[in-house]
Amino acid sequence: MHRWLYRSTGGVIGGRFRGGPVLLLTTVGRRTGLARTRPLIYFPDGNAFVIVGSNGGRDVHPAWYFNLRSNPTATIEVGRKRLRVKARQAGGAERDRLWQLVIRTLPFYADYQAKTRREIPLMILEPQDGGGQG
Repeated sequence: MHRWLYRSTGGVIGGRFRGGPVLLLTTVGRRTGLARTRPLIYFPDGNAFVIVGSNGGRDVHPAWYFNLRSNPTATIEVGRKRLRVKARQAGGAERDRLWQLVIRTLPFYADYQAKTRREIPLMILEPQDGGGQG
């Protein structure tokens, strides 16, 4: 339902959640090969989009994370804009900088990190067809 409302309204409905902007991420299932679309909060970083693999603070990464690790090429929809992206995981100083952006913007992510033993991954989605935040 969320995907349908988001797409039919160009993100006017479903384009924000818990104070953050939402995009639709479509990955290829690593086992099934089928397209999987999930609404996710994102954080703009230059022309890239940063998404958080929090999975609500559970001790396992979300399925979309494993799909992106298996095949980093994906599609996102931001409002009415559709972009082909390539995903990579943030690490080191880059991850530290982005994590500060995440928890400064939406502090509930720090609570999710406190609930789990794993480090919550941050994935950077870089547009491949000249698009981006602009």
